[in-house]
Amino acid sequence: MGAGQRWDPEGYSRNASFVSDLGMPVLGWLNPKANEHILDLGCGDGALMARLTALGCFMVGVDSSPEFVNRVKAQALEAHVMDGERLQFNQEFDAVFSNAALHWMKQPAAVIRGVWKALVPGGRFVGEMGGQGNIQAIVTALYQVLKQRGINPYYLDPWYFPAAEEYQHQLQSIGFQVKRIVLFERPTPLPTDMRGWLMTFGASFTASLPKAEQPAFINEVCAALQAKLYHGNGQWIADYMRLRFEAYKP
Repeated sequence: MGAGQRWDPEGYSRNASFVSDLGMPVLGWLNPKANEHILDLGCGDGALMARLTALGCFMVGVDSSPEFVNRVKAQALEAHVMDGERLQFNQEFDAVFSNAALHWMKQPAAVIRGVWKALVPGGRFVGEMGGQGNIQAIVTALYQVLKQRGINPYYLDPWYFPAAEEYQHQLQSIGFQVKRIVLFERPTPLPTDMRGWLMTFGASFTASLPKAEQPAFINEVCAALQAKLYHGNGQWIADYMRLRFEAYKP
């Protein structure tokens, strides 16, 4: 999903449990029906796949992380290691669903083309991702601390956070009809702390440094964010902006 980004399912469960919990509203937009065939694009640890399976949907998950795919398979769910920018399906699904994964895929046109091909006519593409302004304070701090160490962070940045108008254009240019798309603020309390968040999601930045320097780097980023995102009593709140959409293949 991102250069240098590796996923540890145990650490993810500990530091990022909020991701699947906050995916419930976008499941409402998906409005799944029993017996539908649904692709979970960027399925992660399979938490939302399991919920959809319990509703009677036939689920297939794809993720670029072998560790996540093995975790999903261990739940007796179908999953494949696959790059979201190179999907390999042909009119197999009633819906493609994605939660908190599309912003790790920096070639949106390739992703959307693959989704289009994967859907049957009349199928829908419903997702939520980081949008314009997402984690702006965190990104700024990461860039600032790396630049102080003489490292150009631009090429390490694994994220794509589009404006609503930009992503709507991307969808429509492939042929999708966009029913609704919205960008909204969602300040997100972290289950652990900013260190845990950075260790889980910021690996492409920390991997640019020798292992011995990584703890000091993370400490410096946390210090830079203290005034903006720390709310006392151990509670950090990340500055999330989310982009949620529903689109149809005619």
